[in-house]
Amino acid sequence: MKQYLGAHLSVGKGYKDIVERAIAIDANTFAFFLRNPRGGSMRALDEADLAAARELMAEHNFGPLVAHAPYTMNPAGNKESVLEFADLAMSEDLTRLDYLPGSYYNFHPGSHVGQGATKGIEKISEFLKRMLDRELRSVVLLETMAGKGTEIGRSFEELAQIIENVNRPDVLGVCFDTCHVADSGYDLKNDLDAVIEEFDQVIGLEHLKALHINDSLNEVGSRKDRHARLGEGTLGWDTIVKLITKPEFENIPKILETPTDEAGYAEEIKELRQRSRQ
Repeated sequence: MKQYLGAHLSVGKGYKDIVERAIAIDANTFAFFLRNPRGGSMRALDEADLAAARELMAEHNFGPLVAHAPYTMNPAGNKESVLEFADLAMSEDLTRLDYLPGSYYNFHPGSHVGQGATKGIEKISEFLKRMLDRELRSVVLLETMAGKGTEIGRSFEELAQIIENVNRPDVLGVCFDTCHVADSGYDLKNDLDAVIEEFDQVIGLEHLKALHINDSLNEVGSRKDRHARLGEGTLGWDTIVKLITKPEFENIPKILETPTDEAGYAEEIKELRQRSRQ
């Protein structure tokens, strides 16, 4: 079974560098921020660096990459400056991803900050209609959320409503985060197959384009979003391995966001590859 496994790495030294570091930890995909995760401007365009990265990834048979939007991007916000930044950030980021065709652009749908989930979903949907009204060489992903505060995306139904409103299945999908899904109340450890079946019934597995592979420090339904290293949380190795070895997820990039460093990621990727072959 083909496993596209990787981790969230820093692009601070450029794209060729990040690909080389991914290869060093036996990854064949990775996630990265296109700009500071707390906002700010995008790194300067270096077409030669991006071309070298594309060439190196092709040589090593990489799967799709998973770029991540800044955490401060909130298209469901109630302040004009916040909404303006959301438009600017995603528009610029998607333009930059044209240099890495076939990538995914993952983002936290947003928080309604007291406006109510219905209003938040409406604003996110309208935002995505604007952002996706152009020729794209990447696919935008809504991330499943843990349900902290007023987060949108704490249930499959909320994500399904956005997808239905936007109606662009060619360029809009979902990134399934194991820690977030469990923390939001879905019992992956004891009822994994039923959770996947529910996702399929509510959203549709055809929309699931990437996995964030994280253990959780908290019990199911905690709504706290506290990632743990694999095997050191309440999900455990068996749950994670059972999920990533499902045949329908064979060609989906699987990204570690566990609290560790690159050496730790190398250990987790090695263990995942060994366990998924058993």
